[in-house]
Amino acid sequence: METAHILTGDHSSFVAGGIAACGAVTVTHGFETVKIRLQLQGELQAKKDSPRLYRGVFHGVGVIVKNEGPRGLLRGLGCAYAYQMILNGCRLGFYEPLRKTVTKAIYSDPMVQSFGINLFAGATSGILGAAAGSPFFLVKTRLQSFSPFLPVGTQHHYKGAVDGLRTIYHHEGIRGLYRGVGPAMIRTGFGSSVQLPTYFFAKRRLVKHFGMEEGMPLHIASSTASGFVVCCVMHPPDTVMSRMYNQTGNLYSSAFDCLYRTVKTEGVLAVYKGYFAHLARILPHTILTLTLAEQTNKWMRKVEDKILPGSVKEKI
Repeated sequence: METAHILTGDHSSFVAGGIAACGAVTVTHGFETVKIRLQLQGELQAKKDSPRLYRGVFHGVGVIVKNEGPRGLLRGLGCAYAYQMILNGCRLGFYEPLRKTVTKAIYSDPMVQSFGINLFAGATSGILGAAAGSPFFLVKTRLQSFSPFLPVGTQHHYKGAVDGLRTIYHHEGIRGLYRGVGPAMIRTGFGSSVQLPTYFFAKRRLVKHFGMEEGMPLHIASSTASGFVVCCVMHPPDTVMSRMYNQTGNLYSSAFDCLYRTVKTEGVLAVYKGYFAHLARILPHTILTLTLAEQTNKWMRKVEDKILPGSVKEKI
């Protein structure tokens, strides 16, 4: 039984999901910066011709801190907050209503657990969030890829998030702000389709086979399993998305063109560039997001119980 009501489908799920994600991204943003630079490094260059300015997760962290200071790791953090509020608010807020609606239509009982329906609900809610937050992720990617010392990929010199949004809109219009939204939706759909179903699947198995009880240890163990699965499924489209977002002009005509040219020029393993940096980011991010969401939702329900009259609670 999914007892903590992490996904209730009401307003508290939107708020809890957004707050939890912002807390998580504060801790993991530096690894995201390293991941993006590793993904852009050697773009469309044969492996033998590709410079290795960043040689891995910890080397990347060290190089950025040495040359750009701690602020270099935190480039684009404001955009990351905005994106996470939108993405996870949608993902955690829409998941349960979608799951219940589809389940009720097929089985008549909304409490039936179907792994296929759970995957669909997770993917759909993630796609909605990715589409809504795409402009912020676009600017975040460009801010993180910029380096005055060791540049990789196309460089975009924005003064900050607002300047980035304004500059892109001025030169490319609304269409420019939504550049790369296709692969972003695919990437987030992949990740979201497995994140919550895997989390709850692991949670049920840990309770059933290991006798774990509701609480922090169970939440952490379940979200760790979820994080591993998400990273494996999500990383190839994540690499494509980073390159699509960072391009100037029309270097790639589509996500499939980007994937094809990347594999053709750099080899199959190029789509897994920055994998360990991604894992270093997504494991703690998933653990913190899902665990904090559980705890935040509990706290918000306690507050609601104290301050809201019964007639209001029945409506929400």
